[in-house]
Amino acid sequence: MAIWDSLRRDRSAQYASGSAATNAIELTKRRPSVSLTKQGADTGNLRVNLSWRMRTSDIGGRARQGGGLLRHPFRFFQPDVVQAHTQGVVNVDLDLGCLYELEDGSKGVVQPLGSFFGSLNEAPYVKLSGDDRFGAPSGETIYVNLDHRELIKRLLVFVYIYDQTPAFDRTHAIVTLFPSNGPRIEIELDERAPQARSCAVFTVENVKGDLVVHREVKFVYGFQAELDRLYGWGLQWGRGYKTKT
Repeated sequence: MAIWDSLRRDRSAQYASGSAATNAIELTKRRPSVSLTKQGADTGNLRVNLSWRMRTSDIGGRARQGGGLLRHPFRFFQPDVVQAHTQGVVNVDLDLGCLYELEDGSKGVVQPLGSFFGSLNEAPYVKLSGDDRFGAPSGETIYVNLDHRELIKRLLVFVYIYDQTPAFDRTHAIVTLFPSNGPRIEIELDERAPQARSCAVFTVENVKGDLVVHREVKFVYGFQAELDRLYGWGLQWGRGYKTKT
């Protein structure tokens, strides 16, 4: 019993120190918004990262290890190493995109589909770093140049499934914002939506000079055109494809 008590104490200490060290703001239904301006983070490049992994409950996870943990108790402290897009598990390609509207009325999209990668130092001041098709730990990243924030009216960052196989309920996806100053901001796509193919994750709006990030996490069963209608962007959409690599 003394050994198990010691392990429990050590694990509790790890959790306590870990939560204090995360230095992150999590946007939830109860706390859906945060002001970048008020925390002095409305300049420089805002980095937005999408990463995901498979839900362990869908492929066995710790629950199926059973007596293995009793025979090897220290395995309990080892994280599950399961990345999305693993052959034999599920074929899912989550993509990160951004609808933008500038103060001069121009609108558009930045996304891998159609190779609309944007630009950082000229309009729309939003740029996609690349297309991660394999769920790598680094995920996909969008950069927003907030040094031109006065030219940006609103942004909608979204995630969609390119291969048309609904799998949001089988992946644990998280979008993390890394401002130029202050703590990172985390938004989990934690609602089960088995048939959804797209998700509006968050908006950034310039409200009388105050740059506000607002959690959305709204799943839809269509693609960009449905997100467009939901948020009133008014763009014309057609079928698009990714370039082969």
